[in-house]
Amino acid sequence: DFLFFWGAVFLVTTTLVAFLKKENQELIPAKEETKGITDTYRLLFSIIKMPAVLTFCLLILTSKVGFSAADAVTGLKLVEEGVPKEHLALLAVPMVPLQIILPLIISKYTAGPQPLNTFYKAMPYRLLLGLEFAFLVWWAPKVKHEGGFPVYYYAVVVLSYALHQITLYSMYVAIMAFNAKVSDPLIGGTYMTLLNTVSNLGGNWPSTVALWLVDPLTVKECAGAQGHTCATAAAAEV
Repeated sequence: DFLFFWGAVFLVTTTLVAFLKKENQELIPAKEETKGITDTYRLLFSIIKMPAVLTFCLLILTSKVGFSAADAVTGLKLVEEGVPKEHLALLAVPMVPLQIILPLIISKYTAGPQPLNTFYKAMPYRLLLGLEFAFLVWWAPKVKHEGGFPVYYYAVVVLSYALHQITLYSMYVAIMAFNAKVSDPLIGGTYMTLLNTVSNLGGNWPSTVALWLVDPLTVKECAGAQGHTCATAAAAEV
Protein backbone atom coordinates (compact mmCIF):
# COMPACT_ATOMS: atom_id res chain seq x y z
CA ASP A 1 0.00 0.00 0.00
CA PHE A 2 2.84 2.34 0.88
CA LEU A 3 4.65 1.74 -2.42
CA PHE A 4 1.41 1.91 -4.42
CA PHE A 5 0.42 5.26 -2.86
CA TRP A 6 3.77 6.96 -3.38
CA GLY A 7 4.11 5.43 -6.86
CA ALA A 8 0.76 7.02 -7.79
CA VAL A 9 1.85 10.38 -6.29
CA PHE A 10 5.12 10.22 -8.22
CA LEU A 11 3.37 9.47 -11.53
CA VAL A 12 0.76 12.23 -11.06
CA THR A 13 3.25 14.93 -10.05
CA THR A 14 5.75 14.17 -12.82
CA THR A 15 2.93 14.06 -15.40
CA LEU A 16 1.67 17.45 -14.20
CA VAL A 17 5.19 18.88 -14.47
CA ALA A 18 5.50 17.50 -18.02
CA PHE A 19 2.24 19.08 -19.19
CA LEU A 20 2.02 22.28 -17.14
CA LYS A 21 5.61 23.45 -16.75
CA LYS A 22 6.94 25.54 -19.66
CA GLU A 23 10.51 26.49 -20.37
CA ASN A 24 11.38 30.19 -20.23
CA GLN A 25 12.33 30.92 -23.84
CA GLU A 26 13.51 34.46 -23.08
CA LEU A 27 16.53 33.33 -21.08
CA ILE A 28 19.76 33.04 -23.06
CA PRO A 29 21.21 29.55 -22.49
CA ALA A 30 24.64 29.44 -20.86
CA LYS A 31 27.57 28.58 -23.08
CA GLU A 32 28.36 24.86 -22.92
CA GLU A 33 30.91 22.69 -24.65
CA THR A 34 28.37 19.97 -25.40
CA LYS A 35 25.49 20.17 -27.87
CA GLY A 36 24.17 16.61 -27.84
CA ILE A 37 24.46 13.09 -26.48
CA THR A 38 27.41 12.13 -28.70
CA ASP A 39 29.36 15.23 -27.66
CA THR A 40 28.58 14.55 -24.01
CA TYR A 41 29.91 10.98 -24.12
CA ARG A 42 32.97 12.10 -26.06
CA LEU A 43 33.59 14.71 -23.36
CA LEU A 44 33.09 12.15 -20.58
CA PHE A 45 35.63 9.86 -22.23
CA SER A 46 38.17 12.69 -22.46
CA ILE A 47 37.59 13.56 -18.77
CA ILE A 48 38.03 9.99 -17.54
CA LYS A 49 41.31 9.64 -19.48
CA MET A 50 42.90 12.37 -17.34
CA PRO A 51 45.49 10.80 -14.95
CA ALA A 52 44.14 12.58 -11.85
CA VAL A 53 40.55 11.52 -12.61
CA LEU A 54 41.64 7.91 -13.26
CA THR A 55 43.48 7.77 -9.92
CA PHE A 56 40.53 9.31 -8.12
CA CYS A 57 38.10 6.84 -9.73
CA LEU A 58 40.30 3.91 -8.70
CA LEU A 59 40.43 5.15 -5.11
CA ILE A 60 36.72 5.87 -4.85
CA LEU A 61 35.76 2.52 -6.44
CA THR A 62 37.72 0.62 -3.78
CA SER A 63 37.39 2.88 -0.72
CA LYS A 64 34.16 1.26 0.54
CA VAL A 65 35.20 -2.39 0.32
CA GLY A 66 35.92 -2.44 4.06
CA PHE A 67 32.34 -1.46 4.95
CA SER A 68 30.50 -3.60 2.41
CA ALA A 69 29.76 -6.64 4.60
CA ALA A 70 28.73 -4.58 7.62
CA ASP A 71 26.45 -2.30 5.57
CA ALA A 72 24.81 -4.97 3.42
CA VAL A 73 24.61 -8.05 5.64
CA THR A 74 24.09 -6.83 9.24
CA GLY A 75 20.33 -6.31 8.93
CA LEU A 76 19.84 -9.69 7.24
CA LYS A 77 21.90 -11.49 9.89
CA LEU A 78 19.98 -9.81 12.72
CA VAL A 79 16.73 -11.03 11.14
CA GLU A 80 18.29 -14.50 10.82
CA GLU A 81 19.11 -14.41 14.55
CA GLY A 82 15.48 -13.70 15.37
CA VAL A 83 15.19 -9.90 15.47
CA PRO A 84 11.74 -9.12 13.95
CA LYS A 85 11.87 -7.25 10.63
CA GLU A 86 9.19 -4.81 11.79
CA HIS A 87 11.31 -3.89 14.83
CA LEU A 88 14.32 -3.19 12.62
CA ALA A 89 12.10 -1.08 10.36
CA LEU A 90 10.89 0.91 13.37
CA LEU A 91 14.48 1.51 14.46
CA ALA A 92 15.00 3.38 11.17
CA VAL A 93 12.44 6.04 12.20
CA PRO A 94 14.71 7.81 14.75
CA MET A 95 17.39 7.95 12.03
CA VAL A 96 15.28 10.24 9.78
CA PRO A 97 15.78 13.48 11.78
CA LEU A 98 19.47 12.58 12.10
CA GLN A 99 19.76 12.13 8.33
CA ILE A 100 18.23 15.59 7.80
CA ILE A 101 20.40 17.37 10.37
CA LEU A 102 23.75 15.66 9.67
CA PRO A 103 24.40 17.12 6.17
CA LEU A 104 23.72 20.62 7.55
CA ILE A 105 26.29 20.13 10.32
CA ILE A 106 28.89 18.29 8.23
CA SER A 107 28.73 20.81 5.36
CA LYS A 108 30.41 23.39 7.65
CA TYR A 109 33.50 21.17 7.79
CA THR A 110 33.54 20.31 4.08
CA ALA A 111 33.22 23.90 2.82
CA GLY A 112 36.96 24.61 3.11
CA PRO A 113 39.78 24.01 0.62
CA GLN A 114 40.21 20.32 1.61
CA PRO A 115 36.77 18.68 1.88
CA LEU A 116 38.20 15.15 1.68
CA ASN A 117 39.82 15.55 5.12
CA THR A 118 36.40 14.78 6.64
CA PHE A 119 36.20 11.67 4.43
CA TYR A 120 39.57 10.42 5.69
CA LYS A 121 38.80 11.13 9.34
CA ALA A 122 35.45 9.29 9.24
CA MET A 123 36.86 6.16 7.56
CA PRO A 124 38.58 4.46 10.56
CA TYR A 125 35.50 5.04 12.76
CA ARG A 126 33.24 3.49 10.13
CA LEU A 127 35.57 0.48 9.91
CA LEU A 128 35.42 0.08 13.71
CA LEU A 129 31.62 0.23 13.56
CA GLY A 130 31.79 -2.77 11.21
CA LEU A 131 33.28 -4.73 14.12
CA GLU A 132 30.55 -3.31 16.36
CA PHE A 133 27.89 -4.62 13.95
CA ALA A 134 29.55 -8.04 13.95
CA PHE A 135 29.38 -7.96 17.76
CA LEU A 136 25.65 -7.10 17.62
CA VAL A 137 24.98 -10.15 15.44
CA TRP A 138 27.05 -12.40 17.75
CA TRP A 139 25.34 -10.92 20.84
CA ALA A 140 21.77 -11.35 19.52
CA PRO A 141 21.29 -15.07 20.40
CA LYS A 142 22.94 -14.50 23.82
CA VAL A 143 20.31 -11.98 24.98
CA LYS A 144 17.29 -13.44 23.20
CA HIS A 145 14.54 -14.78 25.46
CA GLU A 146 11.03 -16.15 24.97
CA GLY A 147 9.48 -12.69 24.75
CA GLY A 148 11.97 -11.52 22.15
CA PHE A 149 14.86 -9.14 22.83
CA PRO A 150 15.40 -6.86 25.84
CA VAL A 151 14.98 -3.09 25.50
CA TYR A 152 18.66 -2.46 26.22
CA TYR A 153 19.64 -4.55 23.16
CA TYR A 154 17.47 -2.35 20.91
CA ALA A 155 18.97 0.74 22.58
CA VAL A 156 22.49 -0.45 21.69
CA VAL A 157 21.36 -1.20 18.10
CA VAL A 158 19.85 2.29 17.72
CA LEU A 159 22.98 3.93 19.13
CA SER A 160 25.19 1.86 16.80
CA TYR A 161 23.04 2.78 13.80
CA ALA A 162 23.16 6.47 14.79
CA LEU A 163 26.98 6.44 15.02
CA HIS A 164 27.10 4.61 11.70
CA GLN A 165 24.92 7.30 10.08
CA ILE A 166 27.31 10.00 11.33
CA THR A 167 30.33 8.31 9.70
CA LEU A 168 28.35 7.45 6.55
CA TYR A 169 27.12 11.00 6.03
CA SER A 170 30.54 12.47 6.86
CA MET A 171 32.00 10.49 3.98
CA TYR A 172 29.03 11.09 1.66
CA VAL A 173 28.87 14.87 2.12
CA ALA A 174 32.66 15.16 1.90
CA ILE A 175 32.84 13.32 -1.42
CA MET A 176 29.94 15.36 -2.84
CA ALA A 177 31.66 18.59 -1.75
CA PHE A 178 34.91 17.47 -3.35
CA ASN A 179 33.18 16.54 -6.62
CA ALA A 180 31.48 19.93 -6.72
CA LYS A 181 34.78 21.69 -6.02
CA VAL A 182 36.87 20.00 -8.71
CA SER A 183 34.23 19.98 -11.48
CA ASP A 184 34.87 22.37 -14.36
CA PRO A 185 32.13 25.07 -14.14
CA LEU A 186 31.69 25.10 -17.94
CA ILE A 187 30.70 21.43 -17.94
CA GLY A 188 29.83 21.20 -14.24
CA GLY A 189 26.75 19.04 -14.68
CA THR A 190 28.50 16.48 -16.88
CA TYR A 191 31.66 16.43 -14.76
CA MET A 192 29.80 16.10 -11.44
CA THR A 193 27.47 13.41 -12.79
CA LEU A 194 30.47 11.33 -13.86
CA LEU A 195 32.20 11.63 -10.48
CA ASN A 196 28.99 11.02 -8.52
CA THR A 197 28.20 7.96 -10.67
CA VAL A 198 31.64 6.51 -9.91
CA SER A 199 31.13 7.31 -6.22
CA ASN A 200 27.75 5.53 -6.16
CA LEU A 201 29.20 2.56 -8.05
CA GLY A 202 32.02 2.42 -5.48
CA GLY A 203 29.40 1.85 -2.79
CA ASN A 204 27.16 -0.55 -4.72
CA TRP A 205 29.50 -3.15 -6.22
CA PRO A 206 31.19 -4.12 -2.88
CA SER A 207 27.75 -4.57 -1.24
CA THR A 208 26.62 -6.80 -4.12
CA VAL A 209 29.78 -8.92 -3.85
CA ALA A 210 29.41 -9.09 -0.05
CA LEU A 211 25.84 -10.39 -0.38
CA TRP A 212 26.93 -12.91 -3.02
CA LEU A 213 29.74 -14.20 -0.74
CA VAL A 214 27.55 -14.65 2.37
CA ASP A 215 26.59 -18.27 1.60
CA PRO A 216 30.03 -19.52 0.45
CA LEU A 217 31.72 -17.97 3.51
CA THR A 218 29.15 -19.08 6.09
CA VAL A 219 30.27 -22.08 8.15
CA LYS A 220 27.42 -24.56 8.69
CA GLU A 221 27.25 -27.79 10.65
CA CYS A 222 24.71 -30.60 10.20
CA ALA A 223 23.23 -31.79 13.48
CA GLY A 224 22.44 -35.54 13.49
CA ALA A 225 23.86 -36.30 10.05
CA GLN A 226 27.35 -37.72 10.29
CA GLY A 227 29.61 -37.00 7.32
CA HIS A 228 27.00 -34.85 5.60
CA THR A 229 27.96 -31.37 4.47
CA CYS A 230 25.73 -28.28 4.61
CA ALA A 231 27.99 -26.08 2.50
CA THR A 232 25.42 -25.42 -0.25
CA ALA A 233 21.77 -24.39 0.02
CA ALA A 234 20.63 -27.67 -1.57
CA ALA A 235 22.72 -29.76 0.85
CA ALA A 236 21.43 -27.79 3.84
CA GLU A 237 17.86 -28.40 2.71
CA VAL A 238 18.49 -32.17 2.44
